Amino acid sequence: MTTDPGTITVLLHPADDVEVVVEGDDELRGHKIARRAIAVGEPVVKLGEIIGVASTPIAPGDHVHSHNLEPAREPATADDAATRLVAAPTVTPRTFDGYARPDGRVGTRNHVLVLTSVNCSASVAKVIATRARAAGLGAGVDGITALTHHGGCALGPESDGLDNLRRTLAGYATNPNVGGVLIVGLGCESNQIDGLLDRQDLVESERLRTLVIQDEGGSAATVAAGVDAVGHLVEIAATDQRRAAPVAHLALALQCGGSDGYSAITANPALGRVADLLVAHGATVVLGETPEMHGAEHLLVRRAVDADTAQLLLDRLEWWRAHNEPEFNPSPGNRAGGLTTIAEKSLGAIAKGGTTPLVDVLRYAEPIRRPGFVIMDSPGYDPCSVTGQIASGCTICCFTTGRGSVSGFAPSPSLKVSTNTALYEHMTGDIDLDAGPIATGRETVDEVGERLFDLLIETASGRETKSEALGFGEEEFVPWQMGIVT
Repeated sequence: MTTDPGTITVLLHPADDVEVVVEGDDELRGHKIARRAIAVGEPVVKLGEIIGVASTPIAPGDHVHSHNLEPAREPATADDAATRLVAAPTVTPRTFDGYARPDGRVGTRNHVLVLTSVNCSASVAKVIATRARAAGLGAGVDGITALTHHGGCALGPESDGLDNLRRTLAGYATNPNVGGVLIVGLGCESNQIDGLLDRQDLVESERLRTLVIQDEGGSAATVAAGVDAVGHLVEIAATDQRRAAPVAHLALALQCGGSDGYSAITANPALGRVADLLVAHGATVVLGETPEMHGAEHLLVRRAVDADTAQLLLDRLEWWRAHNEPEFNPSPGNRAGGLTTIAEKSLGAIAKGGTTPLVDVLRYAEPIRRPGFVIMDSPGYDPCSVTGQIASGCTICCFTTGRGSVSGFAPSPSLKVSTNTALYEHMTGDIDLDAGPIATGRETVDEVGERLFDLLIETASGRETKSEALGFGEEEFVPWQMGIVT
């Protein structure tokens, strides 16, 4: 098909074979239009990179999508490491108002959490949190929140699934945004609380309490004891006060969901600018969703500080290829928004990570080891990925969306950024900032990125996000379950 004369397109890179529709036909917004004739088997370039090869002849002005574009992937090896290292920009030091913790980290929120060792204690945990809130015990903290899950039993004692769950629970219990935590178990589960604490080097304290339903004498007794425990935790956490701290203490989860053809043009590069500014301040930014790096891994490998770091990433990508076909990843919503191949989607996804060197690659929910640009291995499923990032220590999240994702992620505030203005105007109650003006030239990537950076600092200092105002964040706790459940 050819485009209507009223269609407005943008060229993203001088070497590109396609332009992207930004105004005109609603069905084509975010989609690609050919700039030149492309023969069968020829590569198609977008953002200066190959996103696929033509499966049928393509004429100038044709719509380029799944009907005439097949996947292609550029190989990468660890030998390419450290060949594209870009220094962080020069910045003027800034601060935010946060909660200093004994381990030296600083939180952006002060929550009391009720966690569960197993799904079998989930209902009790929810009742504890509900009754504690109803009793007015939440004064002085940002929330009393029960985070429950569907695992914790029928898992091997040395299984990857149990390790993931334990790292996740420990990461939430020790996240700087948490002023106190109660862990509730059933008593007969695989994920015994004593084993969880021992494996993760945790000990009970005035800020970490545990209850076991079978030891307490049943659900009613545990609820009563739990409400009492939460009251004590709130009393202690409420003494914490915000104080100025360097931006270096922030740890940002970089996330996108419901991506579209605008993602790589607007919101993701703007978030990449934020990532670079944070790294320049000495802070940490964590990119997840490993399956959405396929086809763009060569760019990340070149940014790795050394071959060992690059190989960590390549090993994780190889694991994913062995378990899942990458081209299954672009969702129906992604494709409706103009994204055709995983390489095209990945080029936009990794733009969130900015341009600075890749300093580390973590397992799912593994604690952050060093500041800078970090990758954490996780599924592309947004709630599961963000859960891992928060467990790793992220204290704030920035979530870009083109189709309209609405998730929140207690205890870390989540800023939503729309890739296009039509979405922002349609879902204003969910979106915190619109990056759409970049597509029409009304603002630059750097201008929107710097506005988003300012909003991030305000949010870290206590400004409420749209998802927090809606009370979202409990149901999005989704630890990555792996392996066989017996």
